[in-house]
Amino acid sequence: MRSLERHRDVGAYALGVLDEADAFRFEDHLTECPRCAVQVTEFAPAARQLMLYRSSTPRLVHPLAEPGPRMLDRLLSQVAARHRAGRRRLLLALAASVVLAVSGPAVAVLAPDHGGSAVSVAATDERSGVWARVTTEDEAWGSNLAIEVKDGAGPRTCRLVVVGRDGSEEAVTSWSVPRHDARPSTVLGGSALHPEDIVRYEVRTAEGESLVTLKPR
Repeated sequence: MRSLERHRDVGAYALGVLDEADAFRFEDHLTECPRCAVQVTEFAPAARQLMLYRSSTPRLVHPLAEPGPRMLDRLLSQVAARHRAGRRRLLLALAASVVLAVSGPAVAVLAPDHGGSAVSVAATDERSGVWARVTTEDEAWGSNLAIEVKDGAGPRTCRLVVVGRDGSEEAVTSWSVPRHDARPSTVLGGSALHPEDIVRYEVRTAEGESLVTLKPR
């Protein structure tokens, strides 16, 4: 599979429609492509909903029936459009939180959007020197997330992990830190947990080392 084809297979992999050989090759690609890792995370809520629908819907068609050739393309387009809209709302909330942070506390509750609200929390770890701010927006399926990070200790691969009230953990996005570059960078992701069910966010290295912990108020 060529590199461009691997990028295009992110939706098919997230929805579990790749054959075993292609899925194996795509997983190798994921270890080297943070962009595809983020997109797989974004497709997770849609994949979850499809699994729930499949388990709760009686079989009214032959089990070997196949969808039309354009069905997957339409589904992926709809999911991508929804996430683009979510990103726009989240980036607007993130920009507003930068303004409020000049005179406000670390956590800022922003204006509601479509019945929800965006909340930001920021923290700096004295040991690692890493600064991060997470902005979370409630959605029907869970949470849209944006994380800003300043980390001058690269190169290394990092990930954002959300920890639920029940102790469960979910890695929601990952990124690569360039060598000795402390400029802020923003990464988007999504979680199946709603904001009220999240007790903390943790930025960790790929090896599991904790770099900074953020706790919503």
